[in-house]
Amino acid sequence: MITRVGEGQWHALEDDLVVGRGHAARRPDGRLFVSIDAWHDATFDRLAEAMLAALPAPLYTVVDEADADLTAGWQRAGFTIRRREWEYVVPTDPRSTGLGEILPPPGVTIVPAGQADEGLLRALDRAIRAEVEASVGWWQSMPAEVLPHRDGDTIVDPSKYAVAAAPDRYLGLIRVVTVIRPRVGLLAVRSGEQRRGIARALLAHALGSLHRSGYTVASAEVHESNRAATALFEGAGARPASSNLELVR
Repeated sequence: MITRVGEGQWHALEDDLVVGRGHAARRPDGRLFVSIDAWHDATFDRLAEAMLAALPAPLYTVVDEADADLTAGWQRAGFTIRRREWEYVVPTDPRSTGLGEILPPPGVTIVPAGQADEGLLRALDRAIRAEVEASVGWWQSMPAEVLPHRDGDTIVDPSKYAVAAAPDRYLGLIRVVTVIRPRVGLLAVRSGEQRRGIARALLAHALGSLHRSGYTVASAEVHESNRAATALFEGAGARPASSNLELVR
């Protein structure tokens, strides 16, 4: 028996015991994501059927690509693969990354995390997002990891960002968040300033700072179609550790 037990929550019951759980939540970008935890395919399918009947489309879910059974379950429910993202493990030691001597181009300086001007940082973030949306549209294909607030502002914690600065404006940014392992969550440069080595200098700065703080590795997620980011991280000695799939119905 499938029972809805609360807002966005379902239980599968057998002999009054919970044998599976389903969950639905709307993320800050407005997309509705679902998940199911069940031991058996039949339980998964019953939960999926009940949830899909109650929820509006489109629906999204994210799975570890190595979990073939879970991926197959969502595909039985009519979901298709929308995007793939590789998770890399990145060394921080300059002797491994080869970034120890990397400097920003002339006229550009790196402002360490926590020292950026918030107004200029937010202006840079808005400009980069507008440029990406107007070209490849990658922001719409990214996970909803950035929590918007205050009229859509996506800079939740300015202290996590280091920036590349010209005398009159900011040109690029990198965000590193540390929970268990440091994670490079965002690295971006304005379109007119690309191919000058700014992204590489920002990565060198961030990894070097982590190394001096005692961290030996960091993680980073890269969309499989982003060849420039893939080349940048692999050139710094990063190795793929896993991949995630986003599916949509």
